[in-house]
Amino acid sequence: MDEVATKIIEILRKNMKDPSKTVTLETPLSELEIESLDLAVIVFDIEDTFGIEIPYNANEEAEACATVGSVVDRVQRIIAETKAAGAAALTGHFPDGLFPGTSTTSLELRLSTT
Repeated sequence: MDEVATKIIEILRKNMKDPSKTVTLETPLSELEIESLDLAVIVFDIEDTFGIEIPYNANEEAEACATVGSVVDRVQRIIAETKAAGAAALTGHFPDGLFPGTSTTSLELRLSTT
């Protein structure tokens, strides 16, 4: 398990009713027994830990983040996009679809516990 996955699991454990439960990348989020209000706290904690911004709208229907691994994958993509945007800003070379002044972290992370 890589560092991103390890840190995300630590963040999830802090908000679980029973943090002693085994959590793997295959664990469905619905099995973590996380209160819905804690989802925003989890997103903020992930953002702070990795220095990224995750668009999050609690009023929208949750999408494909069904497992811990899917959350890890999404965060890794946002980290990669953020690094690419930083490199583009330094060099002035922006890849297709990446323009100055726009957010490169357009992927949304919506956690579902249902």
